[in-house]
Amino acid sequence: MAEYSPMMQHYLDTKENYKDCILFYRLGDFYEMFFDDAKLASRELEITLTGRECGQEERAPMCGVPFHAANMYIAKLIEKGYKVAI
Repeated sequence: MAEYSPMMQHYLDTKENYKDCILFYRLGDFYEMFFDDAKLASRELEITLTGRECGQEERAPMCGVPFHAANMYIAKLIEKGYKVAI
């Protein structure tokens, strides 16, 4: 099995500290969510679920929101009872 890319390994290490939260992970002009967080956020926020190369055979599920609009999306998730980490 291939290793995760350095960026994805950093995401996974960070996520380990916030298992009970949806992790908004800043990449450029977007906050991205991956794996189960992405599946949940895409459903709850009605945003597109895509994928990203991550060093594994399969692409990692991914969705994202522009950083300048993140507060609106975070508020929606909190209103629905979710915890969010940035």
